[in-house]
Amino acid sequence: MENGAARPAPAVIVAIDGPSGTGKSSTSKAVAAKLGLSYLDTGAQYRAITWWMVTNGIDITDPTAIAAVAGKPEIISGTDPSAPAITVDGTDVARPIRTQEVTSKVSAVSAVPEVRTRITELQRSIAAAAELGIVVEGRDIGTTVLPDADLKIFLTASPEARASRRSGELKGADVNSTREALLKRDAADSSRKTSPLAKADDAVEVDTSDLTLQQVIECVVTLVEEKRAAK
Repeated sequence: MENGAARPAPAVIVAIDGPSGTGKSSTSKAVAAKLGLSYLDTGAQYRAITWWMVTNGIDITDPTAIAAVAGKPEIISGTDPSAPAITVDGTDVARPIRTQEVTSKVSAVSAVPEVRTRITELQRSIAAAAELGIVVEGRDIGTTVLPDADLKIFLTASPEARASRRSGELKGADVNSTREALLKRDAADSSRKTSPLAKADDAVEVDTSDLTLQQVIECVVTLVEEKRAAK
């Protein structure tokens, strides 16, 4: 303490990766809010460009058609963890990007290299502009988007735990069919040629299968605070 004022905490960039249903979004938002950091849901950006493709009648089965228009939509992501907003060409798409139609097509769109290049550039510029630091969640943040992040965390969970959580979020969805959908998405995301879902070599792995959300949040907050203290 000097003159009664605490030294400001150093900015820290936190990358949180992992498959669907591991608690990435809930954890990332809560950690960012608790530590006064910005927050970015990169999956929402891929959902947003997918929504734009669907809305504009682009053939999702044609990578060439997707690549040709990847630079067209203007995607703006808010970074307030308490109210993360996202717009496409000025339209609020926070709700429509969560529909089953978008969910079923996002892997195909996000596998197109031109789409990944466009969205990765957007993500890096947002992270660079976060003065106090940022929590960025996705599937390739620690490996591709922000390989120099101060802290990389990879959340995992058993397929059963993930399906149970996701079907709970989807209110009444069948757990077995949800599990199959998650595993199908895992396979698509892990096998794509451009920036596949993967754990960075220097990431801390946290298995959330048997942990409450609060326990996961506390674990990640501790890891971030340790990293800040070491800076």
